[in-house]
Amino acid sequence: MAIILNLETATTNCSVSISKGNEIISLKENNAVDYSHSEQLHVYIKEALEEASLSFSDLDAVAISKGPGSYTGLRIGVSSAKGLCFSLGLPLISVPTLQSMAFQVKLQKGELAIPVLDARRMEVYSCVYGENYEEVRETRAEIITESSFADFVSDRKVFVMGSGAQKCKEVLQHPNFYFDGEIVPSAKQMGPIAYQKYQAGQFEDVAYFEPYYLKDFVLQTKKKS
Repeated sequence: MAIILNLETATTNCSVSISKGNEIISLKENNAVDYSHSEQLHVYIKEALEEASLSFSDLDAVAISKGPGSYTGLRIGVSSAKGLCFSLGLPLISVPTLQSMAFQVKLQKGELAIPVLDARRMEVYSCVYGENYEEVRETRAEIITESSFADFVSDRKVFVMGSGAQKCKEVLQHPNFYFDGEIVPSAKQMGPIAYQKYQAGQFEDVAYFEPYYLKDFVLQTKKKS
């Protein structure tokens, strides 16, 4: 079975896992609000390998959470993943950030998962996934209104999870919406998705791969006093 290094840096959670097939055999992560990625990512990679009693030479691929998410976080993660792939001669696998979030909810027949990441003001990054975690509606950057996701909620449960869940909860009134603002993207859920892509030979071009930002980067400046 393929041994894959999984890196998740799309949000505040700096997360690293080692997977063997569909099984996670090592996990290191820290969800710090100050974004510890630049200081912790390579430390966690080293610790995850040690915990699994593995070395870089044992890896078959590197998987990266491709976004959407934090511009800075994604840049750090993708740069690290590409550097490892170049130096070790390994294939690069990209995992949609929102899809790995959806895997944190156990869905029953007919139920849907809508991961939402905060994108400032009343806007979120969102995608809709079905009971088999297949994409039902594409990823969008959208402003949340009372009619958001109305086409998907009727007589079934719809789970809305992630950093944008609270702003959704304040607006979406249908009783079949269930909100969880505690869920964050994690490398723990990347393993099975990455392994499926590995088996299918779905690899990225290491030289040209870029994160899925979805929106242009906006430089935040401090207001003058």
